[in-house]
Amino acid sequence: MKFRYVFAALLATATLAPSAFAQQAAPQAAPAPAVNPASQIPASDRAAIQNYNLTDDVFNRLVAVSQDAKKQGIKPKDAETDFSKIHSLDDLAKTVTDSDPRIGPLIQKHGFTPRDFMLANLAVTNAAIASEAKNNPQMAQYVDQSKVNQKNVAFYESHKGQINALMAQDDAAK
Repeated sequence: MKFRYVFAALLATATLAPSAFAQQAAPQAAPAPAVNPASQIPASDRAAIQNYNLTDDVFNRLVAVSQDAKKQGIKPKDAETDFSKIHSLDDLAKTVTDSDPRIGPLIQKHGFTPRDFMLANLAVTNAAIASEAKNNPQMAQYVDQSKVNQKNVAFYESHKGQINALMAQDDAAK
């Protein structure tokens, strides 16, 4: 299952790949791939994703990246990510920055390194998935609540109205 959630709304610069790295991402309904991409990243990267804490500053910078990306005509890429080439969070970040030469300078302008940018995105994505799983029994079976950063879920839920408004703007622009 692919998740569109906040990623498409907040960050017009990224692909859907980070949702595959979300520690709670649900498996495909079809036969699962031989290797789960999230299992290939080092434990230290998985811990960094789980322990990353969202703040208003980070969120506001993510929104600013999205707004600037729209102004520059940077759009999400539809191409599939080759997970066989991704073995770390840094590899994933490189995939995003390599997808358009304007992305690196754009995220740097807003105070992100490529790695921090991915951590922030994954934190929002994980929080969105965990939040949605609370009311979706089918999704909940794939979410290990012991690995969920509950502070980020609370942050996501407190900003859900703003996130939904951003998603609606993004959908209207298509």
